[in-house]
Amino acid sequence: MSDIIQLLPDHVANQIAAGEVVQRPASVVKELLENAIDANASEIKLILKEAGKTLVQVIDNGKGMSTTDARLSFERHATSKIRSAEDLFQLNTKGFRGEALASIAAIAHVELKTKQENDELGTSILIEGSTVKSQDVTVTPKGTSVSVKNLFFNIPARRNFLKSNTVELRHVTDEFHRVALAHPNIGFSMYHNGSELFSLQSSNYRQRVVNIFGTKTNEKLVPVEEETEVLKVSGFVGKPEFSKKTKSEQFFFVNNRFVKSPYLNHAINAAFEGLLKDGYHPSYFLNLTVDPKTIDINIHPTKTEIKFDDEHTLYAILRSSVKHSLGQFNIAPVLDFESNTNLDTPYDYKDKAGKTPTIEVDSTFNPFANEKAVASSPGSHAQQRQFAKAPAANWESLYVGLESKGNRSQNDFAEVTFESNPETASIFKSEDVEQEKTTYQLRQKYIVSTIKSGMLIIDQNRAHQRILYENLLKQLTSKEATTQQLLFPLTIGFSIADIEIIKQLRPDLEFAGFEFSEVKEEQIIITGVPVGVPESEVSIVLEQLISDVENDVPDQNFSASDLLAKSMAKSLAIKTGQTLNSEEQEHILNSLFACKEPSVSPTNKTTFITLGVDDIEKKFM
Repeated sequence: MSDIIQLLPDHVANQIAAGEVVQRPASVVKELLENAIDANASEIKLILKEAGKTLVQVIDNGKGMSTTDARLSFERHATSKIRSAEDLFQLNTKGFRGEALASIAAIAHVELKTKQENDELGTSILIEGSTVKSQDVTVTPKGTSVSVKNLFFNIPARRNFLKSNTVELRHVTDEFHRVALAHPNIGFSMYHNGSELFSLQSSNYRQRVVNIFGTKTNEKLVPVEEETEVLKVSGFVGKPEFSKKTKSEQFFFVNNRFVKSPYLNHAINAAFEGLLKDGYHPSYFLNLTVDPKTIDINIHPTKTEIKFDDEHTLYAILRSSVKHSLGQFNIAPVLDFESNTNLDTPYDYKDKAGKTPTIEVDSTFNPFANEKAVASSPGSHAQQRQFAKAPAANWESLYVGLESKGNRSQNDFAEVTFESNPETASIFKSEDVEQEKTTYQLRQKYIVSTIKSGMLIIDQNRAHQRILYENLLKQLTSKEATTQQLLFPLTIGFSIADIEIIKQLRPDLEFAGFEFSEVKEEQIIITGVPVGVPESEVSIVLEQLISDVENDVPDQNFSASDLLAKSMAKSLAIKTGQTLNSEEQEHILNSLFACKEPSVSPTNKTTFITLGVDDIEKKFM
């Protein structure tokens, strides 16, 4: 039998490996930005076109590469970060695997320009699908410029799996935030389709957070500082009243590297226990510094997962540090006896034993001693008569006249007549009332009704979502939504990235009934809302819409109108736990079965079930 195992060609192996490293344009942005940081750059510029699908370019002023290094950088497992396996446990750089540039070059058109400081000319290399097309000498400033064009040009299936530009830009922005927050001492700028989105100068950590998420973030931050032999914690957490429904403002950095850790996230949630409303998440921007020997980063090519030697200790330190900061800055209610000097025990009494206090009575004290002086003074007879003690009356006098008062009150109201119809009690009356009621609410979550074949049970939240979704979608497609003008304009603050999403969805929001007088860099001013949307719910609706965009809800197969209708229906629908009267229950029941698709919610979840008489009878067998 002939041999069947063979080595794959390099370009095939590179395409396979690229699937792990490069999942979307945001992956390219992350790898290129980290390479620029490892090159000791102080200014980094990111340029995008069509959310990175057409162009991702990163320009830095780092140390650059020689001609040999520039050519070798595109080979697999070629890196300047480590030399031996032991170096994996002493990592002080972002990259170390030597796979990023090789993987990117396998699925895109890549142009590299680089020059070292002491060289007069630089190097330019053009690669398409792992094939070097040209390598020339060029004039370029100090540093490196990497342009990645036409991502997934040779893998059309992967390109079709990319989401809309709005979603992909959101992922790119998230990666940009993570890198920029980890290195506030480096200046970053970001451009998309010719417009500047971010221009971040070198600053301290608090200013970097404020510059990224808006000036209003400054009042939300509570500093956290703690240093132990095992862990050093620094950064900020958000005040509980500014918590959000999304997890978009949760950042952990371990040794200046962004990581995702559900275990440490649970420690933060434990510190905020009792301070947050249900469904809301705290904001935090925390830097953790640990010994590189105690962590393992080489778990996944994205390097966002991490393993700690002693997670339990880190959990306890992190939880107590955050809780201490919340109490120290009067965010959380605490009882600190040391802060009140009046409650401190004097030093002289620390060794004295407790004893029963003695009570002293002044037998010569007379509170009525001044009455004689008042009585002897002229003109005080009237006062004396006024304060003279009345003779004691016997107990029978207390009840004298009660009978006459009672008779008088009856005579006073004898002429008053009240209209009243004689009511005849009936043992069937309660049953008639129950028969008129056709719907019932179960546990403030389900609406129960009877049908010919048995029983109907409706999920009130999902049913109301379906009703609102079809009504909103009809208004959006016909562009005939009614707007309710606000008496006073409503101003809502958002981050720069969220404002970009609102700008892109603004036409559809206006078709839905919203009216914007102005959309600024960090806030929007609303003068009109759709009919049926309370003013207090506007921010919730928009936050839910932004959250849906972040979570990849929109796709190329769905319109923005469909996304907006689903998001608004989810925000405005009746929630579980809300009590409904009989008319409201009947309205949901009738409106649901007037819909085109009453059986499922907008997210394709069952809205109602039926229990037949036979099914009920089987329960009694």
